Amino acid sequence: MALFAIADLHLSIGEDKKMDKFRGWEDYENRLREHWTAIVKPEDTVVIAGDISWAMKLTDAFADFSFLHRLPGKKLLLKGNHDYWWCTKKKMDEWLVSSGFDDMSILFNNAFPYGKYAVCGTRGWSYDCPADERNVLLREVGRLEASINAGIELGLEPLVFLHYPPVYGDYVCDEIMDVLKKFNIKYCLYGHLHGASREKAITGNYEGIKMRLISADHVRFVPQLILPDCSE
Repeated sequence: MALFAIADLHLSIGEDKKMDKFRGWEDYENRLREHWTAIVKPEDTVVIAGDISWAMKLTDAFADFSFLHRLPGKKLLLKGNHDYWWCTKKKMDEWLVSSGFDDMSILFNNAFPYGKYAVCGTRGWSYDCPADERNVLLREVGRLEASINAGIELGLEPLVFLHYPPVYGDYVCDEIMDVLKKFNIKYCLYGHLHGASREKAITGNYEGIKMRLISADHVRFVPQLILPDCSE
């Protein structure tokens, strides 16, 4: 049993919005499938940290979710800024069950146990949040706290996944970072950054928190091993 993570799959099997036109994204769906099936086992868990499908509605995401369903492992899904299909957790949970996607779960105001850790997370928000988006940011702050508290209630150490980076170069989303520091979070993994923007990604120790960028093109469409077997 192992825990993997990757973000920004941008699947477009059911939509005409392929990413192949961007440098580094050539044949990305096949590359992702080959790498995933080579290293992820059925008993493993993979966190997908947002921007999962380009579908505009949940029902339109069926082809992309079918692609994921055919890949081994349990999948934990959190929202990205391009996941327009995202709706209420109740509707998503019901749709996953009715569609037969029993290997997928929604990470939203909750947490999932993995060994001595709790997988926690939310979308987050941009570090340069304008004044008219502050309410959105504060909702994300609340969701992050709710997820971390859910993990703590399980008696486990929270491991945080975000879609947006909490820090980017010299910029900091203070509201998100304050939550991470409040709960003494040691690990924070995030996506969202592509191409040249990755040059300012914070990787490694940042104020006591180990940061790591896991966007799909950054990791060359290889799910990243986060934790080995924690049951030992």
